[in-house]
Amino acid sequence: MSTSSNGLDLNELRDRWIGVEFDWATFEMDTTQMLAWAQACGEVDPRFIDPEHEDFQAHPGFTTHCMSGRLFPENFPQIGGGFGIDGGKRVDAHAAIRAGDTLTATTTIADIFDKTGRSGTMIFIVQRMEFRNQSDTLVSTVDWKMIKKAD
Repeated sequence: MSTSSNGLDLNELRDRWIGVEFDWATFEMDTTQMLAWAQACGEVDPRFIDPEHEDFQAHPGFTTHCMSGRLFPENFPQIGGGFGIDGGKRVDAHAAIRAGDTLTATTTIADIFDKTGRSGTMIFIVQRMEFRNQSDTLVSTVDWKMIKKAD
């Protein structure tokens, strides 16, 4: 479907918004927070739960809790009503994240697509955050899907 029920042209939205950076944030990697996250996940691997381990690092899913300030780019069109629901996250761990690292995250719209099912047409907006450490090494990519009901 290229046009949603409210007249939005999804191809046009994709052409206009995919890949546009709209938010930036920095995050300091803290041992206490890294440990709390790994323990909350039920992790048992000492790389993630023992700060004295020679390869101590953040759990691969740790960056999913790092949120920037904006959900959408300025002037992004309203799609559907309300805020939408969380459609899940995908994490790609590229390199170890160490305590004391400073991560810089950039946020883009990675995809916009629709699916039609029993409850009607839903619009999926995929927000991507790429995290780089102080050496400019890509360490993590998080894709977050927001699901909105088409009008």
